[in-house]
Amino acid sequence: MENNKRKFLSYLPYVLIPLVLIASMFMFSSPAKQNTKKVYFEIVEMFESNDIEEYTLNLSNGILKYKLKSDGKDTVYQYTVPNVSLFIDDVHKIAKENDVEYNYNAGKPNSWITSMLPTVVMMLLLGVLMYMMFRKMNNSITNENNKTLSFGKARIKGKDENNKKTFDDVAGCDEEKEELSELVDFLREPKRFSELGARIPKGVLLVGPPGTGKTLLAKAVAGEADVPFFSISGSDFVEMYVGVGASRVRDLFQQAKKESPSIIFIDEIDAVGRHRGAGMGGGHDEREQTLNQMLVEMDGFGVNDGVIVIAATNRPDILDPALLRPGRFDRQVTVGYPDIKGRVDILKVHAKGKPLAPDVELEKIAHQTVGFTGADLENLLNEAALLAARKKLRAITMAEIEEASLKVMVGTEKRSHKVNENDKKLTAYHEAGHAVATYYLETQDPVRQVSIIPRGMAGGFTMSVPTEDKLYKSKKGMLEDIVVLLGGRVAEALTFGDISTGASNDIERASEIARKMVTKYGMSEELGPIAFGTGHDEVFLGRDYSNVRNYSESVAAKIDSVVGEIITGSYKKCTDILTEHSDKLKEVAEYLIKNEKIGEKDFADLMAGVSAETASEEHPVYEETQPED
Repeated sequence: MENNKRKFLSYLPYVLIPLVLIASMFMFSSPAKQNTKKVYFEIVEMFESNDIEEYTLNLSNGILKYKLKSDGKDTVYQYTVPNVSLFIDDVHKIAKENDVEYNYNAGKPNSWITSMLPTVVMMLLLGVLMYMMFRKMNNSITNENNKTLSFGKARIKGKDENNKKTFDDVAGCDEEKEELSELVDFLREPKRFSELGARIPKGVLLVGPPGTGKTLLAKAVAGEADVPFFSISGSDFVEMYVGVGASRVRDLFQQAKKESPSIIFIDEIDAVGRHRGAGMGGGHDEREQTLNQMLVEMDGFGVNDGVIVIAATNRPDILDPALLRPGRFDRQVTVGYPDIKGRVDILKVHAKGKPLAPDVELEKIAHQTVGFTGADLENLLNEAALLAARKKLRAITMAEIEEASLKVMVGTEKRSHKVNENDKKLTAYHEAGHAVATYYLETQDPVRQVSIIPRGMAGGFTMSVPTEDKLYKSKKGMLEDIVVLLGGRVAEALTFGDISTGASNDIERASEIARKMVTKYGMSEELGPIAFGTGHDEVFLGRDYSNVRNYSESVAAKIDSVVGEIITGSYKKCTDILTEHSDKLKEVAEYLIKNEKIGEKDFADLMAGVSAETASEEHPVYEETQPED
């Protein structure tokens, strides 16, 4: 509101000054009152009736100025006589007889320059004022990066970034840094490569899941080489107006060439680099025009010496092949999930500036966070810091990190949410079914915690902690994953003789695993090692959205039959396990009903033969407390 008021006040003089000038021109250009309502014979009648006190006639332009006796004022009226000689013949003798004072001025006829001069001056003044006003408006629009008048300009975000990153700020991806260090060496010493006839890659495509550090790696390359860094998102090229995307591509590369050697970073390039021919607009689609311009700029008729393009995506399968050929994105660097050593290094980087208590063990945290990306680990420590600040602690303890990890993976604990006894008992047996089935299956990871306190969208959860990083999953392991997922439904059926909707997500996940075993991994003895439904013709809709069926209806029926057999067999196996160990199922469930959650050590004690009563005495009942203000 304040800014709008200032803008209005700044433009006000440009409006008021012309109005004042125009008013002044009309005010001072005619000091005599123009009597436009009178006609010639009425003027003559006033002379005949002796109503004229005095008059003056300009013989050159016929302007008559007169005063009236009946007016009683000194008002001077003006009238333009159509015929001067006729007027003199008509009124001169009458005026002389009536002793009217008169004066005939020969005058000088005004030249067209003199008559037009006020108008010309006024127009010039107005023109200058309008020029100044529009110039001021254009400057303000440019300063505010108005999108309306700067469609064709690239929206560069990282050019003036002062917070430069280096490879020391990147952890958990040593091999990726080694590959990118060649770019740094080339930008620092290009002659060393050119003397050997080596051609540095024109483009590097960083491929990997979200949050693994692709953008951070690109910034580190620019920081190490100490060159300008032009960062832009793929979606910034695409607009509703045709030709804007291609114009922005040209502008981006032109700016990078002016400051070469430099780095262009395009984040989420799949937004503009999708396979051509997939859009509804055909060859005239705006996205395709933008991609065509990018292909030309990277390796067309132009030369981009000293400009290296780094792009990031987590969907390399949908990119146009022309982007991936040598001469454009010559090299692909896969940035995957960090291993345990990488997670430790990442935690050390993000722990800088955060006071950690002596009981915090980064190696233990790394063991418990299998599958976490660098962004996940940074978020974990940040959430732990927020929890510590909420409790008014001076340092982050292991308890806050444990709670933060659960918050990140499952959701916020809803302590105030009251659950009735029937639902509480149902949830307890459901989660106990998952936990007991996990304990008695060989390939499953140890149970870390079981809780019936609602978190996020879940009424309870059973969490297992992987003991090591695994690159592959065996058939036996996937079958046992299905058994564990069905543990909640089986426990409900065995205990209550009825089932609930609480297992809907478990059944969905189990069915998905079983179908992938048959159609994607070829783990079915009946159908053999064949992949089904792998066609990729539906590029516009996305390759994972609508796979083309490459098998017959009879094969589809066989797939459904085999998937059903896998689920049925896993359900029977889970039923056998929980029936055989029904005493353990009951003990864990009763403990959860009484204490609401059970930790790793207590669960191991119960499964080892320690009774629920003894465990409850050794580990007090969970008390519901509110966080400190």
